[in-house]
Amino acid sequence: MGIQWKDYKYPELYDELIDGKGKPRKVAETLARHMAEMEDEELERLKSTSELAIKEMGITFTVYDQEGGSIDRQWPFDIIPRVMSKKEWDVVDAGLKQRVKALNMFIDDIYHDQKIVKDKVFPKDLLSKSKNFRKQCIGVNPAHGVWAHICGSDLVRHSDGQIYVLEDNLRVPSGVSYLLENRQVMKRVFADLFGDFSILPVDDYPSQLFDTLAALSPRPADYPQVVVLTPGIYNSAYFEHAYLAQQMGCELVEGTDLVVTDDDCVYMKTIYGLERVDVIYRRVDDLFLDPEAFNPDSVLGVRGLMRAWLKGNVALANAPGAGVADDKVVYAFVPDMIKYYLSEEMILPNVPTYLCMKDDDRKYVLSHLEELVVKPANESGGYGMLVGPRSTKKEREKFAELIEADPRNYIAQPTLNLSTAPTLVDGKVEPRHLDMRPFILSSDQIYVTTGGLTRVALRKGSLVVNSSQGGGSKDTWIIDEEA
Repeated sequence: MGIQWKDYKYPELYDELIDGKGKPRKVAETLARHMAEMEDEELERLKSTSELAIKEMGITFTVYDQEGGSIDRQWPFDIIPRVMSKKEWDVVDAGLKQRVKALNMFIDDIYHDQKIVKDKVFPKDLLSKSKNFRKQCIGVNPAHGVWAHICGSDLVRHSDGQIYVLEDNLRVPSGVSYLLENRQVMKRVFADLFGDFSILPVDDYPSQLFDTLAALSPRPADYPQVVVLTPGIYNSAYFEHAYLAQQMGCELVEGTDLVVTDDDCVYMKTIYGLERVDVIYRRVDDLFLDPEAFNPDSVLGVRGLMRAWLKGNVALANAPGAGVADDKVVYAFVPDMIKYYLSEEMILPNVPTYLCMKDDDRKYVLSHLEELVVKPANESGGYGMLVGPRSTKKEREKFAELIEADPRNYIAQPTLNLSTAPTLVDGKVEPRHLDMRPFILSSDQIYVTTGGLTRVALRKGSLVVNSSQGGGSKDTWIIDEEA
């Protein structure tokens, strides 16, 4: 006996696969019927097959542990995909393009005339206390006026059915390799199903990424020298760095593999001598990128790299300084940016956000900590946040002190009723909360992945989907029902 959807119990939330009447959504009818016809043993066999495929493919992620150091773990994956219609996705696609366009215009403005500050649309104090504003970038003109070439925006769906943007990641967003590998695993496990659906492909991402990077090259060439700069094997995203370099046919390099010579150009050390590098897809944070310009103790970057970039001899993606917009406080102003720069209404709304730097907002947050999710401005991976409804009195007291000490550093948002999706857990199908991270590429044109990395909270009732916090993932199917 396969999945009995009538027995599938989920809270009164939005479920991505089953509607409020307990029936499969139209876009998921074929998938639901197929899974209902499968025997329990077959479901378990397919789950085991997916785990074996992940092991064979070497798909891992790294978790930092203060006592145990870095620990490599097998990528947690659920075989029941998340499905969405192309019609709905087209709206999301347009909203993401609108958003990243405004964000890049904001960053460019901030490092030039700061018109948005002079027009009092964006607070001057907020900028002066930004941890990611880089004075070294003032006046720089990157190719096409684009600073954030690779952006990962986190999306969630509330119980009202609306999709909201939860945050934008514009420094070194990760996770796209898992999006691609999830699809490969699903093709192995459910090869027959791919013939029943018109599922939009995702496997063109590496070529789209290469084209995006190549368009930044300061030297006209059919095949500019593009490299991926990694901090090394101890970085939690090293698997992804190696994967993307391999998929693009580019060299994976560390800081010691590159050198900036007297001509202020970047060269890669090879057995044939030095080869000039045109574009660096860097997965190293700003402050470790160049010990000459930033942290002098850094051994991860390349001395003189900023000099080469400022002289236009090499392109860096994302551009240094792009992180000024990767700030959970700045995020709250994106709707204003869209109006200011594009004269448009936002297509994808933000989650309502309280800024603790504002007196009224801070008072409200401090008196409603039990109801809110509090986040520091520049943390990621689910670290450093307070989930009010699941917090202890001691934790709330600690966060109250942190907010009072540095209100600029904190925002708060209502606890959303995140949508759920059926997930295979211990042989049973149960609802689990999820989000999604699509990736947006920008250079001479803008490209959005079809769907994104769907992350799922594997623990019952948990809202934290990060893999470092016990989360897993699903393949995301954008289905063209009219094809």
